Amino acid sequence: MSGFGAVALAQAPGPTPPTPADLVNPLMGTDSKPDFSNGNTYPAIARPWGMNCWLPQTGKMGNGWAYQYEANKIRGFKQTHQPSPWMNDYGQFALMPGTGKIKVSEEARASWFSHKSEVARPYYYSVYLADYDLTTELAPTERAARFRFTFPRTDSAWVVLDALDKGSMVKVLPAERKIIGYTTKNSGGVPANFKNYFVVIFDQPFTASHVYVDEQEVAGVQEASAAHTGAAVSFRTRRGEQVQARVASSFISAEQAERNLQELGTDDFDTVKEKGRQAWNQALGRVEIEGGSEAQRQTFYSCLYRALLFPRRFYELDAAGQPVHYSPFNGETPPGFLYTDTGFWDTFRALFPLLNLLYPEESAQMQAGLANDYREGGWLPEWASPGYRNVMVGNNSASVVAEAYLKGARGYDIETLYQALTHDANNAGPLSAVGRAGVAYYNKLGYVPCDVKINENAARTLEYAYDDFAISELAKALKKPRKEIDLYARRAQNYRRLFDKQTGLMRGRNQDGSFQVPFNPFKWGDAFTEGNSWQYTWSVFHDVQGLMNLMGGRARFVAKLDTLFTLPPTFDYSYYGEVIHEIREMQVANMGQYAHGNQPAQHIIYLYNYAGQPWKAQYWVREVLDRLYRPTPDGYCGDEDNGQTSAWYVFSALGFYPVCPASDQYVLGAPLFPKATLHLPGGHDVVLRAPANSATNRYVNQLKVNGQPYSRNYISHAALLKGATLDFEMSAQPNQTRGTGVGDAPFSVSKPQ
Repeated sequence: MSGFGAVALAQAPGPTPPTPADLVNPLMGTDSKPDFSNGNTYPAIARPWGMNCWLPQTGKMGNGWAYQYEANKIRGFKQTHQPSPWMNDYGQFALMPGTGKIKVSEEARASWFSHKSEVARPYYYSVYLADYDLTTELAPTERAARFRFTFPRTDSAWVVLDALDKGSMVKVLPAERKIIGYTTKNSGGVPANFKNYFVVIFDQPFTASHVYVDEQEVAGVQEASAAHTGAAVSFRTRRGEQVQARVASSFISAEQAERNLQELGTDDFDTVKEKGRQAWNQALGRVEIEGGSEAQRQTFYSCLYRALLFPRRFYELDAAGQPVHYSPFNGETPPGFLYTDTGFWDTFRALFPLLNLLYPEESAQMQAGLANDYREGGWLPEWASPGYRNVMVGNNSASVVAEAYLKGARGYDIETLYQALTHDANNAGPLSAVGRAGVAYYNKLGYVPCDVKINENAARTLEYAYDDFAISELAKALKKPRKEIDLYARRAQNYRRLFDKQTGLMRGRNQDGSFQVPFNPFKWGDAFTEGNSWQYTWSVFHDVQGLMNLMGGRARFVAKLDTLFTLPPTFDYSYYGEVIHEIREMQVANMGQYAHGNQPAQHIIYLYNYAGQPWKAQYWVREVLDRLYRPTPDGYCGDEDNGQTSAWYVFSALGFYPVCPASDQYVLGAPLFPKATLHLPGGHDVVLRAPANSATNRYVNQLKVNGQPYSRNYISHAALLKGATLDFEMSAQPNQTRGTGVGDAPFSVSKPQ
C-alpha cells in the first residue's frame, strides 16, 4: 500500500456507534407459548409510555399470543394495548395491505414473511409480505402512527381495515380518503360505553371502497355497525409506489381521535421515524453504558426499553392541550392524568423503583393518575387493564404510592392517595384482587387463615404485612397521628405469625392457630401465589433481620439461603392440576428452587447482604445476568411482566437493587459493566466505575463512594440524588471480610439502629 493510501485510510471516519435505541431488540422474549415463556412479549412499536402500541399480528384474533417468533405468517398490523397475553387486549383494530383479489378474513389475507426481511426497532417496524410482493413500514407517536406501504405494479392494490368482532363500526369517506369508526373489543375492565374511536387518512385517492359485515361485503353502503365490521380501499400503483396512511385513535370520541391525529402534524414518514428514535434515545439515554460485550449492551437497553412501556399513558390532550381521560371506572371523561396496564404484584418490586429513580417526573404523573383512579372508582387498582381486573393478590398499591412520595415525588394529591391506602387496607373490595381479601381475619388474627376458603392466604398475609409497613412509613412522612402510624407498624410484623420454627419456613395457618397439614414446602400455589414455601418464605422485604432472628441467626439464615440454590428443582403441581409454565421455567433454569422467572423470588439473592456474606449475592447476581438473559427471542427466563423482570436486569447490571422499595435504600450487588453513568433529571450524575470488571472478576474486593472507603452493603436513594461516584475494585476472588459487620447490613425494622 502506498503512503498516500495509508494516510487516506487512517483519516477515514469509523462507523458511528449505535445509539441506545438501535441496541434494543423488540423481539427479545417473543419466542414464547402458553406452556413455556421466554418472556411472553411482543414487539411493541411505540413511544415511551405511549398510549398506543403497534405490532405485527401473527396470532388469531383474540389470541393473547399476538406475535410469536416461530410463526411464519402475518395477519395484520394491529393497534394494541395488551399488557400481557394472560390479560389479553382492548382498544384494538388492524390494517393489512395486499394485492389482487381483496381478502378480508384474517386467514385468507395472511402473508408469509421471514425474520430475514423484518426490521424491528422501538420506534419503527418494517417487513416484506411475500405473498403480495410489498413492504409495510410503520412509525408511531404516542396516540397516532404513520404507515408506508410500498406496492408492486398493480391495478389491484388494497388495504383492509379490520375493526374486529364483539361490536364495531366503520364508515368510508372516499372524498376525504378516510376511514373512521370504532371498536369495542376488550377483555374486561371497562364500562358499558367503552369504545376506541379510530381515523385513517390515506394520501392517495381510492379507486374503489368496500364495507364488510362478518367478513361479507355489503353492497352499496359506505357505513356499517355490527358485531364484526371492516372496510377495504383500493389503489392503482406503479412498481415501488408508496401509499401512505396516517392513523390515530381515542378512547374519548371521534373528534378527539381527529385531534390526536394532529400529533403527526405535517411530518413525513421519515421525520416521524426519526423523532421516535430521538424520543427513545432521550429516555434510554438516562443511563449511559460503557464497555461490556455487544450482547450485554443489547440486553441492557432491550430491558430498559421494556421497562418504559408500562404503565402506559391513558390520557389524551384536549383542544387546550390539557390532559383529559376516558375513565375505565365510570365511563366519564374528567380532566387529569391516568395511566394503566400494569399489575402491582409484579411491578412494585423493581419497575416502580426504577421509574422513581430515573424518571421521577413521569412517576409523579402516574401518582396523580392513581388519585384519579380512586376518585372515579372508589378503590386503587392492583391490576389495571384498563380498569379493575381480578387477578393476583396483595395490596401492593400501598408500596407504589408510599415509595414515590418517600423518594421525593411531589405535585399531586398525596392526601387523597393516603386516604385510598387506608381505605383499601381495611376493606375487602368488589373483586378479590381489589382491596384486601380476608381483611377481617387479617386484622383480627394477624393472618389470613388457610381454612376459610380464601386462596393463596399465606402469600396475601406476607404481602399485606409489607404493605402495612409502607403505609406506616408514609404516615410518618405525612405526620399522621402516632396511633395511626403504630397501628400499621404493628401489622407489619404479622409475617411472624406464619413462620414455622419446626421447618424454618413460612406455612399456611388455620383459624385456630394450628399450621396447615399436610405441609409440602415444594407445593406450588395453595397457600402461596405462583410459588412455594421455599420461595415465599423470604417475602419479608422490610424486616429481613426479623426473619433472620426467627431462623436462629445469621449462620442458619445463610445455610437456608444456600440450600435454596442447591435443592433439586422438585415440585408439587397438584393445586393447579397441571405443570404451570412458571414451574417448568424454574425446573429448567438449573438453580435449584430459585425461580427467577417469577417475581416472588427476584429479591432473594440480595438477602445474603443482610447476613454479612455479600460475595454470595455477587456470585448469584452474575449467574442470573449471564445465564438467564440474552438479547434474543428466547431472551427471558419467564414472563417479562410489564417491565419488572427487565427492571431487575437494569438494576442488577448497574450494581444495586431495591429489596425494600418503601425504604430509602438499595442493596448492593456488583456491576456488570466497566462503567455506567446515570443522568438523573435533577442535573446530578451517578457514576459507577468498575474498570477491572470481567467475566472472571465478578466480586467486589473494595468499594469507594465519592473517594472514601465504603464497607456497607447498601446505598441510599438520597445519596444518589445528590450525585455520587462509586468505584468498585473487582476481583476474581471473593473478599470475605468486607461488608460483614452488623452495621453494614441494609435496613430492617428489627435491625439495631
